[in-house]
Amino acid sequence: MPSPSPQKPAASADAAPGVLPPRSERTIRVVLGIDPGTIVMGYGAVAVTAEGPRLVAAGEFRQSPKLPIPARLAGMRTDLDELLARLEPDVVVVEEAYAHRNMQSALRIGESRGVALSAAGVNGAEVVQISPSAARKRVVGSGSADKTQVAKMVAVILGVEEIPGTLDVSDALALALAHVHQMDRAERFAVPEEARRARED
Repeated sequence: MPSPSPQKPAASADAAPGVLPPRSERTIRVVLGIDPGTIVMGYGAVAVTAEGPRLVAAGEFRQSPKLPIPARLAGMRTDLDELLARLEPDVVVVEEAYAHRNMQSALRIGESRGVALSAAGVNGAEVVQISPSAARKRVVGSGSADKTQVAKMVAVILGVEEIPGTLDVSDALALALAHVHQMDRAERFAVPEEARRARED
């Protein structure tokens, strides 16, 4: 199965992955969110600019449900490795494991999470895990927001009319934006080195 290419959002010249310089030459950080699944894996990358987060790439990888689990996971890993090689994200945010009523679904998601975590680790990106409720809280303001509310807020934050693809894609972008939000908070509340030394003296 051929790997889908990251989709370019409308009216965003800096969104094509082909124009991204290598990680070592960039002056901005790129954060990639991954919404795991063994049939559909959503992904969304944002660039952290002075004007706010901007959409870099978004889409989904699909595997046939008729394939055995090992073959699906292998396909996901191949697609994800290709995406990571193209984008070279500074940070990869993977949905954290959470309690699931369906044990079988929880196991499948866990297997897909393992693929995403290992691929990100091999790529050399910083790996962060965020729970779905924490991502919704940071992006929408409510940990109980539904997926449609999340998708609408993600589009507003990124300044696009709509998010390309399914709700798996907007969930992935929400993970990336949740980390960007946390980065912003950490920077705002960080104590400058000079002030820290003055306190210690």
